[in-house]
Amino acid sequence: MTDSTPQTAGSTEVTSAVERRLADLGLALPEVAAPVAAYVPAVATGSTVYTSGQLPFISGQLPATGKVGADVTAEDAKKYAELCIINALAAVKAQIGDLDRITRIVKVVGFVASDPAFTGQPGVINGASELLGKVFGEAGTHARSAVGVAVLPLDAPVEVELIADFA
Repeated sequence: MTDSTPQTAGSTEVTSAVERRLADLGLALPEVAAPVAAYVPAVATGSTVYTSGQLPFISGQLPATGKVGADVTAEDAKKYAELCIINALAAVKAQIGDLDRITRIVKVVGFVASDPAFTGQPGVINGASELLGKVFGEAGTHARSAVGVAVLPLDAPVEVELIADFA
């Protein structure tokens, strides 16, 4: 990840094994992104937590806007998908308290604002999937959808949502 990686606000003490693995990768959880409409960032029901679609915000700002394959490169979009999943993990933590409670990443749904000729959506969303594998190991292996769309909120290039089981 580049130097635009979100940093944990406040205390730098990391006690969660998941957050230590993120730190080993040079990553840290940001503050939970404020919703841009009428919804909440995540909801837990039973032993499953669902996130709303997460944009690649860094300190409340999008690092880029536009269509992948035209305004944004696939390589950059893959990094933005990683940012989306970091933001999703922050929303999960806010909901369940400790990322070490996650027992399984169930599903990732990724949306890529795509130029009509762009067909590399799976490669872009690999940014999210590969990070989950590095952080959660076998428990990070998940079902997934990678969908090309005409436009995303705030003209973001990528949006990712996450479903995870926890104990």
